[in-house]
Amino acid sequence: MQRRIRLLLTALLALPLLLGLGAAPAAAADTVIEAENAALSGGARVETEHAGYSGTGYVGGLTDGNKGTAAAAFAVTAAQAGAHDVELRYANGTGVGMTLSLYVNGAKATQLALPATGGWASWGTVTTAVNLNAGANQVAVRFDASDSGNVNLDRLAVTAGEDPGGPGGATGGEGADLPYTEYEAEDAATNATVLGPDRTYRTVPAEASGRRAVQLDATGEYVEFTLTEPTDSLVVRYSIPDSANGAGASAGLGLYADGEKLTDLDLTSAYSWVYGAYPFSNNPGDGLAHRFFDEARVRIDPLPAGTVLRLEKDAASTASSYVIDLVDTEQVAAPIGAPAGAVDITAHGAVPGDGGDDTAALRAAISAAGSNGTVWIPQGRFQISERVQVNGTDVRGAGPWHSVLEGVNGRGGIEPTGGQVRLSDFMFDGDVRYRDPDDQITTDTAIEGVFGPGSTVSNVWIEHAKVGLWIHNGTDGLTVTGVRVRNTFADGIHLNGGTRNTVVEQSHIRGTGDDALAMWSNGTAVANSAFRDNTVQTPNLANGIAIYGGEGNSATGNRVADTVTASAGIAVSTRFSPVPFSGETLVEGNTLVRAGGLEPNWDSRFGALWIYADTSDITAPVTVRNLVIEDSTYAGVLMSWQRTIQNTTFEDVIIDGAGTYGIEIQATGSANFSYTEVTGAASGGLNASSGFNVIRGPGNSGF
Repeated sequence: MQRRIRLLLTALLALPLLLGLGAAPAAAADTVIEAENAALSGGARVETEHAGYSGTGYVGGLTDGNKGTAAAAFAVTAAQAGAHDVELRYANGTGVGMTLSLYVNGAKATQLALPATGGWASWGTVTTAVNLNAGANQVAVRFDASDSGNVNLDRLAVTAGEDPGGPGGATGGEGADLPYTEYEAEDAATNATVLGPDRTYRTVPAEASGRRAVQLDATGEYVEFTLTEPTDSLVVRYSIPDSANGAGASAGLGLYADGEKLTDLDLTSAYSWVYGAYPFSNNPGDGLAHRFFDEARVRIDPLPAGTVLRLEKDAASTASSYVIDLVDTEQVAAPIGAPAGAVDITAHGAVPGDGGDDTAALRAAISAAGSNGTVWIPQGRFQISERVQVNGTDVRGAGPWHSVLEGVNGRGGIEPTGGQVRLSDFMFDGDVRYRDPDDQITTDTAIEGVFGPGSTVSNVWIEHAKVGLWIHNGTDGLTVTGVRVRNTFADGIHLNGGTRNTVVEQSHIRGTGDDALAMWSNGTAVANSAFRDNTVQTPNLANGIAIYGGEGNSATGNRVADTVTASAGIAVSTRFSPVPFSGETLVEGNTLVRAGGLEPNWDSRFGALWIYADTSDITAPVTVRNLVIEDSTYAGVLMSWQRTIQNTTFEDVIIDGAGTYGIEIQATGSANFSYTEVTGAASGGLNASSGFNVIRGPGNSGF
């Protein structure tokens, strides 16, 4: 069974090679098997061309000509049954992320994401945890039809995995490995007013990270941070008052370093502040204001650790008040160079920063590149006013701080229509300022369409779109990794019915207008797909992660914080009439912080984890394991609503603080609980309806 995935690209493994000391040694492990000693098939073969391997060679041949057949099968003997970490050492000199599939005893465990390693003599590792039987096992690495392959394999190392294994032993999930340092305004030095904590819907602190923020409403008020890491950029999450007509107001805010003014940040309310009832308007006359925050990003001269960075309402700051939620600082990577043979959009008429429409130029470059080519977005900002279709073509940029596609009047985006599409290293900065009604399309999603096997979306930054990614039926074998989605008016990343074998990992989603991460089996099941090792912050509406029906899907290793309204941290649900659940739905190794929220239209209080049998019963297995719930707004776990929920298992769960019950059940059926601990629940550990059977295994406490 798939457990939490950790990506461990290890530059230290390559260091001995650079020093001329030979191959890096294998990490301590119960079992280390050289790939050249595995059972090879389908064109996989032993090679010695590239340096840096351990043993007597490595395995190549996992190339496009052997797609669907090439495999290396490792015979692994486990001293005991249970979780084990499997580390694969590999080289990927293609320059882009690739994938292979991992099988355990004949069953597919996961699709492995294999980032580029810097060259064919540069080796990295990826580690995944799987369940092994006591005694003999077969662990196979295969180039499936849904994979992109084209990597070399050096060795497989197997160790006994971590197992919480007792009350209070859950560790939860850490979420994505983020490339920046985050500073909360309420923890910084200030002479201004700290707002909150408050979780009341339509109040400013309720939408802030940590449910607190700092308000600057008088000249000379500031919030300042001492940098713990050097930086040459920052992102500020802020709120300023809206204009009287709702179209948006603009204002500067002073940025200082060690007392010297660097610049005025350009802030706007154009992409925040909505009003009225769902789906919300841009008319302040409708009242019920919310969606207060937006973000500004800026490049600055390099600042060392120890610098005191100050945001100050100075004499040039024209807004009546500024609310600062947080600041992210980051050292921006140098621009990536154009790949050999790539078609540059400027060669087809695109001009950076001129305010002209570059849609035709982008389309012309895609046509010139063809279905197996690469399109290059150089440094600069390029406007597109319509969705641009891509079929089997790579679209790359110099990095999301350097190459920007800019939407116009709410429109613009990338539309994959099939084939192996790879989108990487650019930003899409949309121009969506309101939410469409559900039955109308007047604004665009940043990336929406169908991806063929082996497709990837990596290191893409999305702001101010309708949705970040909306993945359609027909997508099979897509990997989304290292994506940032911010301030959308609807979902962050959405896998719609019929999507299969798709992974969203190591991504960050903040400030969405609906579910941050969603799988909706709309008419056809979403199948064998995963949200893993992602970080979700402050979705304005709905859930951090939602799995609506489907077959064999999972949410593992994620961290979700500060859901606002009509929300759970994670929802497993048959709401919106999805295809009912089948196979096992796995919720493992997640952390939910200050999650759950009031649904004001229903006057209902959603739990941090919400298992909701709405339009159909939930009777297929749902496994909840290694879950940490901290300070939930209402119930830690809620199971509802007056339908049957059964075959549900809770194992190694910590509920630490709940606004109502630790566990609340309003359903018929049954669930098994073991090593589940409830503390600090305001209304008590358990409130279960009489028609529900709570089956108590070992190690429970507090309910």
